[in-house]
Amino acid sequence: MTALFALATSLLWGLADFGGGLLTRRIPALTVVVVSQIIAVLVLGAIVLATGAWSEAGPELWYAAGAGVVGPAAMLAFYKALALGPMGVVSPLGSLGVVVPVSVGLLVGDRPGLLQFAGIGVAILGVVLAGGPELRGAPVQRQAVLLTLVAAFGFGSVMALIAEASTTVTGLFLALFVQRVTNVLVGGGALYASVKRGGRGLPDGGPAVVRAALPALAFVGLADVAANGTYAIAAQQGPVTVAAVLASLYPVVTALAARGVLKERLRAVQAAGAGLALVGTVLLATG
Repeated sequence: MTALFALATSLLWGLADFGGGLLTRRIPALTVVVVSQIIAVLVLGAIVLATGAWSEAGPELWYAAGAGVVGPAAMLAFYKALALGPMGVVSPLGSLGVVVPVSVGLLVGDRPGLLQFAGIGVAILGVVLAGGPELRGAPVQRQAVLLTLVAAFGFGSVMALIAEASTTVTGLFLALFVQRVTNVLVGGGALYASVKRGGRGLPDGGPAVVRAALPALAFVGLADVAANGTYAIAAQQGPVTVAAVLASLYPVVTALAARGVLKERLRAVQAAGAGLALVGTVLLATG
């Protein structure tokens, strides 16, 4: 069950990243984040009211609030790093955030078997290579590397925090709701500050473009929420080390989606990475 839910997480995150990437070509990134998360808040709020999840409020919700603060900050750092580029370096470095939940899992007592340890190493290497790292070409600015590492640490921290936010299904709905409300508050504040400094809050074409993109924005927001939920379940069902690595295969999904929808050709290093990620998945699942 751990492997199943973790792989579902990687699928959902990969598709959400792909959809978000397409949307940011037309709509400012912060606006994409805020609007998609507002939609998620509305849906989760309805679920929380329908299930009576409010009754499970407790101190563990601070983990969810922490994830809600760290998530938008990590995303902003990641977008800034992508702007500085080169993207072929930034993307795979960003996936190194898996080290955070894996380290947490080892510290709290997870002890994967020999095959699973091998699978962890192979899968992480595959994820990095699937991003298509540029080993030569344009020099990498130190700021881009630092921002990417900050983003990676943030992404990994969100995985670790959300895994601790609830122990029941209804409690998980409440935790995800709290996380998304915090996301909106933090992201909305950043968007307001950006507009005050002269940044764009709306795309060319104005609110009509955002309204037309609402179905896609809803998909991105809800897929991201679902991914956080399936990851939390995966981390509770089995070793966090295994769940974290399998959930971090999402760059492979994004690359394959770009290949299937946008007809982008996979570079040899990306194809090799996808293959290694698959091998690592098999080792983790059978170990």
